[in-house]
Amino acid sequence: MKQSEIKFSITLDEKSMPTKIVWSASDSQKESSSKAAMISLWDENEKNTLRIDLWTKDMMVDEMKLFYHQSLLSMADTFERSTGEVDAAKAMRNFAREFGERMQIFRKN
Repeated sequence: MKQSEIKFSITLDEKSMPTKIVWSASDSQKESSSKAAMISLWDENEKNTLRIDLWTKDMMVDEMKLFYHQSLLSMADTFERSTGEVDAAKAMRNFAREFGERMQIFRKN
């Protein structure tokens, strides 16, 4: 059985605001930096989701809108693959499209 570790290193300013997010995986020789991270973990005992949401001071609002839009689309894909619920995933993608229009990420068709 293979085991892998993902490591996050967060640099904070004097007000505990993230200024730098660096992550690495044990199967890779490379470190990557990021302006934002959303980590969700399922607590099987409590039957709820634990979340860690971080973003750096230099994450622009337009970048955050794109990040959320793309995250919504990714969640729809993962949901469909993991459950086979095609119609529900389609509804999530429709919401992501509406969100993108409202955030003016792209124009309404």
